[in-house]
Formats: sequence, structure tokens, C-alpha cells
Amino acid sequence: MQKLRVELGERSYSIVMDSNILSGLGRALERFEFSRKVALVSNPTVYGLFGKEITESLKGSGFDLLEVIIPDGEKYKSLSSAEMIYGELLKAKLDRRSCLIALGGGVIGDLTGYAASTYMRGIDFIQVPTTLLAQVDSSVGGKTGVNHSLGKNMIGTFWQPRLVWIDISTLKTLPPREFCSGLAEVIKYGVIWDREFFNMLEASREKILALDEVTLIEVIRRSCEIKAEVVSQDERESGLRAILNYGHTVGHAVETLTGYTRYLHGEAVAIGMHAAARLSNVLGLMDEKQVLRIKALIEACGLPTEVPANIRDEDVLSAMQLDKKTVSGTLRFVLPEKIGSVRIQADIRAEEIIKAIRD
Repeated sequence: MQKLRVELGERSYSIVMDSNILSGLGRALERFEFSRKVALVSNPTVYGLFGKEITESLKGSGFDLLEVIIPDGEKYKSLSSAEMIYGELLKAKLDRRSCLIALGGGVIGDLTGYAASTYMRGIDFIQVPTTLLAQVDSSVGGKTGVNHSLGKNMIGTFWQPRLVWIDISTLKTLPPREFCSGLAEVIKYGVIWDREFFNMLEASREKILALDEVTLIEVIRRSCEIKAEVVSQDERESGLRAILNYGHTVGHAVETLTGYTRYLHGEAVAIGMHAAARLSNVLGLMDEKQVLRIKALIEACGLPTEVPANIRDEDVLSAMQLDKKTVSGTLRFVLPEKIGSVRIQADIRAEEIIKAIRD
């Protein structure tokens, strides 16, 4: 069992990872000063796969468990779903010392964290991520939120979990498309922070796609290390943490313009990462050879790289204005200067953005 620490003073917490550890969650939570009433939030698919093991573990450690099941899908990452969770918690009389446990992917984790941060002005929550994307990205760092029809993650809070419990065995149940979606966030860490990690991903791609456990542990651990290091330096995205949004400016626009139904989150981010790399080349910041390396790795992992032709340029530009990195109407992009290093660039002309997206 491997452990990492996200250092945030009194809000610090551990990330624990190994295979076949879901049954140990109850024992792990016994050391926390939670009340005995806790709630498990999941969706039907994930609960059907892992719910029995988790509930038996929690009940075996003496917890009085409420189960809240949210329908599958990004469209349920909404204020109405959060309101439904509040209602279930209130009816079951969960109090300020209760805890929420998120069992699922990024949608469940973000939604549960948001509900925890706002129920009775904030209660504890635990992340048990079951997708690669959630394990390497959304479960770590304390960003919570729900979507709005006009933009993704526009309503949210910073609320750190008390523990992240990663069982890599859950990845064996993922459809290949879901697993590949998570690889987009893994590639992101190599581009923004660690050239050697990017090189390793290129060399180990076949082992990763074959779900080799030793390789996966290495990949997940390094991804979490990078995110923990960034978050520890900038918890609330006042500066450095913004680099974690590499690929997300165009990616979120694509998700919004396709109604969150055409692409998985990681697929949209993959499109955005390639677009940002090309924009960097258009601006003379990055050579074409490195752009092609980024594109090749993205495509080798089964991910898309192009903005759909049927999305209008003006709609892409308009949707990007809702990006949270926009300040006083000025859009800021996270652009790679070379693999392993990025910068935040503002004052980019619309024609340069469109050239990068469409060339």
C-alpha cells in the first residue's frame, strides 16, 4: 500500500493507493472523529460493481450507512442533484460531524464534494475514485462543483477531502473508452511538469493500455505527486495551479457546445491540449516537432485531437469566454513552451486561436 501526502496545513490529507483495498475502507475511517452516521454517494453502475464490498466494510466498522444513488451521466452533475442529496441527508438526520463518501468517477466526486462543502456549511468527505480520470485528477486537490447549462463547473467550491482511497483494481471494470479518457489527464502532467514522465508514457503506452498493475501504480502515483505538489503551493488557483487547466479552455468549450453528450471529459481535454500546443506553435513559443509528439501520444492512447468541423468558430470563441481563467474579459491560455514546461499567455488574437484550431 502506497501513501502520498497533500500538504495544506490543517487541511492536509493522505492519498492511499493499491489494488484490492476497497474492503479496508471501513477500518481506515475508524481513526477519524466522524459521527457514526455517514452517507455513501454513488451511481447505479459503480454501486452495482463495488457497493456491496464498500457497504460491508463500513457497516463492519460500526458505521450507520445512508446510501444515495445518483443516475449516471454528466448531466446529473447539477444543482438539482445536489438538492436531492441535501434532502436525503436531512431526512436521515446527518449532522455536522457526519461524513459523505464519494464512490465513483469525476461526476460523483465533484458533486459529492460540493454537497459536503455546503451541507450545514461544510462537513467532511472521502474520495473513493473508481475511474482513471478521477484517480489521477478530480479526486485530488479539493475542487468541487456542478455544471450550468452555460458552462462546465461554473458553480463550485474549494473543499479538500479528508482522505483519497484509490483501488486500481476498479480500473479493470472500465470500458476502454473511459480508461483512455483518463489518460488525457495523465498526459497533461507530462506536458506541464515532467518531461521524463512524458517520455515514460511514450515508452510504456502498451503496458498502460494492457492495465499492467506495476505500470499503472507508477503512472497514478506520479500523476498524484505532481498534482499534490502544485496544489500544496497554490490551493485556490491564485497563480501556479492554473497550469493544471492545460487543455481545458478549448476542452470545456467543446463539452459545452456539444451538450456534454458527444465527448467524455478526457476526450474534450485531449482536443484542447492539442489545440493549445498548436496555438503555442502559431505564436512561436513551441517547435512543431514537440507539437507532433504531443499529438502522437494523444492519438496513440485512443483519444481525439480535433475540434469538430460542425462547431462554428464564433461559437468556440464565445464559449471560451466563460473559462474561469478569463480576467476582465481577457482570455488566458495555458500554453506549452516545451514538453515539461508551460506558461500562461493572455492577449491572443481571435484569428490566432482559430488558426490553431482549424489548420
